[in-house]
Amino acid sequence: MTIRSSQSVQRIESLAEPIDHPSVPSVHFDASGFFSWFMRKGYPQGAFWAVMITLVSVTNDILMRLLGAGLDVIQVFFFRFFFGILAIIPLMASHGTTLFKTSRPWMHFWRAILGVGAIGGACYSVNLLPLSDNTIIMSSQPFFFLPLAVLFLKERVDLSRWIAILIGFTGLLIMFQPGAEALRMVALVPIAAAFLFALSDVVAKKMVVTENTQTMLFYFSAGTTLITLIPAILVWKMPSWYELGLLALLGVGGNLIQVCMIRAFSATEASALSPFRYVEFIFAAMLGFLIFGEIPTLVTLAGAAFIIAGTAYISYYEAQKAKNKNT
Repeated sequence: MTIRSSQSVQRIESLAEPIDHPSVPSVHFDASGFFSWFMRKGYPQGAFWAVMITLVSVTNDILMRLLGAGLDVIQVFFFRFFFGILAIIPLMASHGTTLFKTSRPWMHFWRAILGVGAIGGACYSVNLLPLSDNTIIMSSQPFFFLPLAVLFLKERVDLSRWIAILIGFTGLLIMFQPGAEALRMVALVPIAAAFLFALSDVVAKKMVVTENTQTMLFYFSAGTTLITLIPAILVWKMPSWYELGLLALLGVGGNLIQVCMIRAFSATEASALSPFRYVEFIFAAMLGFLIFGEIPTLVTLAGAAFIIAGTAYISYYEAQKAKNKNT
């Protein structure tokens, strides 16, 4: 996806006297250059898009919980896909039929199947568990993705990345408190969803090499909409205008996650971005408190400290590695 912005130029002229006073040089702000930074390849760009994934994801969780109070979960994630395809069709049509062409139809199909299972599980669990608890469990996705990236993407995961993942996993164990009441059967739903999200990410990583971002968004939205149409009809309830507005935002948010994910994977190796998924808990804790009055415990905050430490460690390591590579 290309972001275009017209160049903005500010000219500062000298007001001093006499006439022979040296003029003050013009100051140029290249807006297009500023926005183009986000489209470049590199670890900082990948990290930015990875953090955006977490922020949009938590926002979508909040929308799904608000909607789940009045609509069936199946209907909620059907509309998520439906409004997602409505948002992407105008972008596709502006390019004629070019973006509708694909050389990997079966990969689009399997990605849609995985997406329905992953997002359906996430939508169901966010209405059963506290926002922060659900986010904690869903944060197990990198632990599934890392071996999958090695197995299917042939990526090399060095010791430093494993250390960062283990530090984050320690934080998850502290917050999750194995053996406590939180380990109930319903927790299996977000765990299964996390595994399916990891599989979907692997498929997306393989597809970004040849497929256009908008093409991937369209076929994902189209496939998931068709798959969930009949189940949604069976539990149909007419949404209110308020609910339709939230559903539309949810659909746009779903596409934003796809865009951020594709941009992140295009910028750098997927395994290098895994620790940034933990940042999602920070957003979930803050918004859960502000919107639903959920107060994180001291145990939760202690675990979050490990997560931040793991993310900071991998950030420093990747930055140093990129610096040494360029010298």
